[in-house]
Amino acid sequence: MKNALITGASRGLGLALATELAKDGWTLTLTARGAGDLSAAADRLGATAIPGDVTDPAHRLRLAEAVQDLDLLVNNASGLGAVPLPRLGDYPIPTLRELLETNVVAPLALTQAVLPALRRNRGAVLNISSDAAVEAYEGWGGYGATKAALERVSHVLAAEEPDLAVWWIDPGEMRTRMLADAVGPQEAGEAPLPEEVAPLIVKLVTERRASGRHTRGSLA
Repeated sequence: MKNALITGASRGLGLALATELAKDGWTLTLTARGAGDLSAAADRLGATAIPGDVTDPAHRLRLAEAVQDLDLLVNNASGLGAVPLPRLGDYPIPTLRELLETNVVAPLALTQAVLPALRRNRGAVLNISSDAAVEAYEGWGGYGATKAALERVSHVLAAEEPDLAVWWIDPGEMRTRMLADAVGPQEAGEAPLPEEVAPLIVKLVTERRASGRHTRGSLA
């Protein structure tokens, strides 16, 4: 039996990944802040729903206690930060601190919490990143800085845990609520659906490719 824990699983890419993994026979534990949407997704997929905020240490402890047997952690939960997207010269520092907590500290802390279970199963960690981590887009400095930090965390984790597979994935633009908040619904509506991207990522998991950075293009 293959067991996965997916954060931010009530909608978007997290839900699409959960759907694909369920098709492949995985047992899923799903978490997200939106309890209603999460419960509906879990009921449909036959998964366990544990609603909560991954920035909350008590919630991370609940998740770790619930997944004593774990093969895959998907750190998908993420924040966008200030909108409309501000230039760095105007970026509100309290918002940036909150964004770092959501996009960097929480994924690392959750990874630490479930690491014993992952080590026992020689499991895998999949962190969702962005091209904003490596490209300089005006207005995306705050978000991009957090994703760059997440990529560095991922890369070092891969070096320190050679028995695990550690992937950091740039899935490209997708038709999600987050992208619509960033660029507007019209532009976001032209992007691929998360359901089109998720099978590529699940294929990487199934094949257990070497640890490293991957993009939607490299997975196709």
